[in-house]
Amino acid sequence: MAEIAISTTSRRAGGLRKLLERYPFLPALAIVLALLALNGIFSPNSLSYRSLTGLLSTYMALILLAIAQTYVVYAGDIDLSAGSILSLVNVAIIVLMERWEGGAGAVLLALALGLVLGLACGVVNGLVVAALRLQAIVATFATSIFFTGLALYILPVAGTPAPALFWRTYGGRLLGLPFVFYILAALIVLLLVLGRARLTTQLLAVGDDQQAAYQTGLPVVSIRIRGYLLCGLFSALAAFCITGDTASGDPLVGGKMTLYSVAAVVLGGSALSGGWGTVIGSLLGALTIGLINSVVFFMGTPSEWQNFVQGFAILIVLMAGVLAGRRARP
Repeated sequence: MAEIAISTTSRRAGGLRKLLERYPFLPALAIVLALLALNGIFSPNSLSYRSLTGLLSTYMALILLAIAQTYVVYAGDIDLSAGSILSLVNVAIIVLMERWEGGAGAVLLALALGLVLGLACGVVNGLVVAALRLQAIVATFATSIFFTGLALYILPVAGTPAPALFWRTYGGRLLGLPFVFYILAALIVLLLVLGRARLTTQLLAVGDDQQAAYQTGLPVVSIRIRGYLLCGLFSALAAFCITGDTASGDPLVGGKMTLYSVAAVVLGGSALSGGWGTVIGSLLGALTIGLINSVVFFMGTPSEWQNFVQGFAILIVLMAGVLAGRRARP
């Protein structure tokens, strides 16, 4: 009987591991659902259609930044300049829109140049880390200071408003649905395409064993640079969302968001050592951080204790997610 019980338990553990191997974002999904329930307990109105739409609109920038971070983490790298790229693109497009008087053409051209700027920052990071072989954590910390300096040069003081056309579109509706839903739909399609792309598999292979990837003939340097390119691209997209949400330019807006994005990646089940992860998990990890902030607020936590409680809650959730994720890894 004891052998039968042990065998049954072993099969269940094996089945759970296989499930987590196939869907590594499941722990993050469970945490999001639990936090949604807690939000509903403390504030039933927080689960309304309007409140959930507002939550998505507010944290869409963090979602995109977490996804940006995921692609470099795949390869075992990290980008501490992602938030600074967001800030730089934010102030750059704000200044361009203002100078070009904020018409539809001006907005589109500014956004296009913002994407180019994000990609350029990604190239800089990729060359410094992959081509020059500097430690990613140190090199991207240095480039974050550089990008922040550029942002402060472009816009020394926060507060320059975005054109009404831009923020009204971001916070408005199209065909009866909030515009942010279309952004989310486009993002999911883009992630599905990237998930099937060879580059994603190559990034994971490099992160799993860089030396083995090199020996099999993979262009490791080129792959890592392209990972940083994707990070720069998604950081620029995050800047568009933060600009639409805040309706202004701020050279320091991405300050805290870099570390939040790293936390979201880990909450989503990705390994910072590389070779294992999922962008869907990172998306859910970013929502987890947003929902924790909401729970702390709805609990009526005094303002002087909110940062302490938020940090403690994120730490607890992080430990739970990491422990669950370890079971999934081979």
